[in-house]
Amino acid sequence: MKKRLKYQGGTISEVVALAKENDAIAKLRVTELLESLPGIGKIKARQIMADVGIAESRRVGGLGPHQIEKLVAQFG
Repeated sequence: MKKRLKYQGGTISEVVALAKENDAIAKLRVTELLESLPGIGKIKARQIMADVGIAESRRVGGLGPHQIEKLVAQFG
């Protein structure tokens, strides 16, 4: 999934939808997900998470609806 985001232009909304069906994706840390996006490194990923209000230890499956909404609005 991370390679798909990096090289094939997947979206955060697709990942969140897949996380509801796939435990492996649901267990992926949000930091790893953001870092797999083109142009986002460790520092920028942590800054985005702080702006949205997501803890560094949060996993994709544990995101709340408002957090998902903010990430989707920012990244699609």
